[in-house]
Amino acid sequence: MGKARKPIQIVILFLIVLVGGYAIGSSVFGGSGKPEEGSKAPAIDLLGLDGRGHTLEEYKGKAIVLNFWGSWCTPCVKEMPALQAQWEKWKDKDVVVIGINVGEDQMTVENFVKQVDIDFPILMDTGRDAVRSYGISPLPTTFFINAKGKIDSIHIGQLDLDSLDDQIGKLVD
Repeated sequence: MGKARKPIQIVILFLIVLVGGYAIGSSVFGGSGKPEEGSKAPAIDLLGLDGRGHTLEEYKGKAIVLNFWGSWCTPCVKEMPALQAQWEKWKDKDVVVIGINVGEDQMTVENFVKQVDIDFPILMDTGRDAVRSYGISPLPTTFFINAKGKIDSIHIGQLDLDSLDDQIGKLVD
């Protein structure tokens, strides 16, 4: 029994050193996990207000405006009419606007969507999985993702109609 124990201890020690080295290397050499401009957009799998699960993969080949928001966030509420206007303008040109609500229950989100009269796809990140994979802080934060699935630009804070239109125009060109 003693002879078999030694190789197992060596393997366990090797694995601990390997995992520790990876963790230290990731933190020292920029392994923050936050996506950056030019990187591939992290995958999402979230429930939509339509009751179905949605992924970014279903919008493959389209430009995506991915907006993280909350109904309690004043700048988020103020930018909703601009997002809706751009959705209406660009939806027939292979552009999709997707709102990702952060941490609120379905009834709250449904009431808000009816109140502000928006009809672009709304997904709910109740477990905050997308918030973690996109490194979101603060709200609102918007990712402009090109048709190849790469992040073209990231906007933190409230968007107005003109800057939103300019960003989407760059995505489509």
